[in-house]
Amino acid sequence: MFRLAAAVLAAILLPGAALAHATQRAVLNTLPTTPYVLAAGVAVAVSALFVAIAPRIPAPGSMVLRSRPVVPRDIGSWCSAAVFALLIAVGFLGDRDPYGNLLTLTVWIVLWVALTLAVAILGNLWRGLDPWTGPVRAVRRALGRTGGIGLARLGHWPAVAGYMAFAWFEIVSLAPADPAVLARTALVYWIAVFVLAVAEGEDWIEQGEFLTVYFGFVSKIAPLWADRGEGRLTFRLGWPGAQIVAMAPLTLSQAAFVTAVLASVSFDGLHETFWWLARIGINPLDVPGRSAVVGVNTAGLFLTWAVMSALIAAAIRAELALSGPSAPAFAAAAGPYVLSFLPIATGYHVAHYLVALLTSGQYVLVALNDPFHLEWALLGLPEHWVGFGFLTQHDSVRLIWQAHWAIILSAHLLAVLLAAHIARKTGVHTRRIAQLPVAALMVLYTVFGLWLLSSPAAG
Repeated sequence: MFRLAAAVLAAILLPGAALAHATQRAVLNTLPTTPYVLAAGVAVAVSALFVAIAPRIPAPGSMVLRSRPVVPRDIGSWCSAAVFALLIAVGFLGDRDPYGNLLTLTVWIVLWVALTLAVAILGNLWRGLDPWTGPVRAVRRALGRTGGIGLARLGHWPAVAGYMAFAWFEIVSLAPADPAVLARTALVYWIAVFVLAVAEGEDWIEQGEFLTVYFGFVSKIAPLWADRGEGRLTFRLGWPGAQIVAMAPLTLSQAAFVTAVLASVSFDGLHETFWWLARIGINPLDVPGRSAVVGVNTAGLFLTWAVMSALIAAAIRAELALSGPSAPAFAAAAGPYVLSFLPIATGYHVAHYLVALLTSGQYVLVALNDPFHLEWALLGLPEHWVGFGFLTQHDSVRLIWQAHWAIILSAHLLAVLLAAHIARKTGVHTRRIAQLPVAALMVLYTVFGLWLLSSPAAG
């Protein structure tokens, strides 16, 4: 166990030069990525020093765009439930090829990649689209049920468990892209959430269902968002992260959720690298099936979560120690500080799946064009038009890598700025040197994230 922990730490602290991979299928190129990685690390370090010595930092504000009455969520929820039922049917009855089945493509590309990107820009679009609220509310009304069973006392821990189960299913399980397997899993999960929400109340979905919690957190970095209050919806435009500065401190279960997101997407990139495969004794050029690495990758996923949580906790404790005797207690400081890691988790998620969106996203249109393979042409598309030629061209691959670099760098610069605001808001920094531990960790994760994106990978 110690050796495995040391291996994960080595990956974080000693990233080194590497070639870049353009897709998850080991399409490699020879871009000089090391200068980009070093430049990003230096940029984040300089920005951290700047905010540490600056006498004041302008707070990220916002402006009201418009306001309108709140539209009941039930309509969108019922529509999503109907679409979900259709997708489950496609999963069971449609093409068994994951790249030809609309369920697989919707879950792994539309929901997990495209919607995350949209929410990070346009706010919490999922709020009116979850497939549970409408049906749950209708059933509770029909049953005359008004109370709960005490699930609210668990906080966000059910969502943490759901998210880690989802991460394990995506990264470790044997066939996450098999349409029938995915259909069964999604249907069981929908029923489980539906039953629990009927028992506890539809409001429980906001804290117990992992997709709702996930998109709720991602939306906090959006420059566009909507506030609900007094029966009205107020649309705002502001600096990315303005909502984070205004948030209440995270509870322990909320902080655990944020670190789980950060760790899972990191391990998703790490477990495909030649470095990781060499550590677990596998030839990167002769990778066996998933069944051969279920145990070690399960341990790796949860160990990565533990190590990253421990590093964040250690950095916060170091800041408190440097802040002097007037610093708040760890429990009071940790909740606000973990908020500053939200942009890092979201930024790496978007960068990690960018090429999947550009490649597999094309198959989404193909599946929409003929979802049941009955020679339909609902979108008027020709039979063969998908192309990955841009992955063989130096200029386009370099542009993809530069997009990766820009996303990671922007996310970390925002995280540094937010960490400084949160520290001053909570009264942590009585000494300027106290900002260095968390800033140093963000610099290390900048380098680590870019190393993950640029390392040779099999998959």
